[in-house]
Amino acid sequence: MEAYIEGQKFEKIDFTSKNLAIGEYENCIFTNCDFANSDLSRIKFIDCEFVSCNLSLAKTIETTLGNVIFKHCKLLGLRFETCNDFGLLLSFEHCKLDNASFYRTKLKKTVFKSSQIREVDFTETDLTGAVFDNCDLEKTVFENTMIEKADFRTSFHYSIDPERNKIKKAKFSLSGIVGLLNKYDIEIK
Repeated sequence: MEAYIEGQKFEKIDFTSKNLAIGEYENCIFTNCDFANSDLSRIKFIDCEFVSCNLSLAKTIETTLGNVIFKHCKLLGLRFETCNDFGLLLSFEHCKLDNASFYRTKLKKTVFKSSQIREVDFTETDLTGAVFDNCDLEKTVFENTMIEKADFRTSFHYSIDPERNKIKKAKFSLSGIVGLLNKYDIEIK
């Protein structure tokens, strides 16, 4: 029988040797917990918050992330495409998402704030209306990605090919235009 946990706070717990119990966690807050390399498969997180947690390389097969907020978390190499896509709703503040993968996920209106998003895979991801506020997108892959109405004005180090992505009404700063022209190997001064 799966557990149902509501409104509980989990602080400074090491889940690397003993996995979190499979079940549904609603309105829970996880603070300074270590989930690195742990198995979060088939666990449901609804209206939860992760603060200063390490979720690097955690397994997320059919994990439900419904309205989940990550603040100051390490999410290195996390494969969000293996999560349950029904109700997937996320936001990230001051997080490290290097080498994560969002391949073919639907992340409409997702907010990425002051986060390091290096070498992340957004191939075929729907980022319609997403906000990348002050994010480092170095070597991040945008391939057949829907970024219509997305906001990149304060982000940097991105390289987005307008011919290989849907960018209608996306917002970029004048200094960020270089990231749209990289493939032409031209100098802009």
